[in-house]
Amino acid sequence: MKHYRKELHFRTDKRRDFLNITPEIRLAIKESGVQQGLCLVNAMHITASVFINDDERGLHADFEKWLETLAPEKPHNRYQHNGYEDNADAHLKRQIMGREVVVAITNGDLDFGTWEQIFYGEFDGMRDKRVLVKIIGE
Repeated sequence: MKHYRKELHFRTDKRRDFLNITPEIRLAIKESGVQQGLCLVNAMHITASVFINDDERGLHADFEKWLETLAPEKPHNRYQHNGYEDNADAHLKRQIMGREVVVAITNGDLDFGTWEQIFYGEFDGMRDKRVLVKIIGE
């Protein structure tokens, strides 16, 4: 069985953002040489997310509005966590959107549904962050 590990690095220019990282994941699968297996993709920061959904601008705007309704950034004093950093909302948004995804690899590619793509969700950006890609299989 083969295994492959790669880190992706991100630094967004705004506090919240959604990035389609599917091309980077496909490249990692190609680099791994795995034809049949599994690909784990997970955010290595507690204020970032990895999730699967459709790459549609309106949907991303809906995510932003929905998440801000559930866990608004301000006022900062609404959260007990805030003190050293004002990012409690980012921790909550990450819990909602998820930490990782696992996708089957079939014939050397992601075995996706029709519109599925992998996204990196940033909720406390403008600093260096990492995503782990771990691939196992044959």
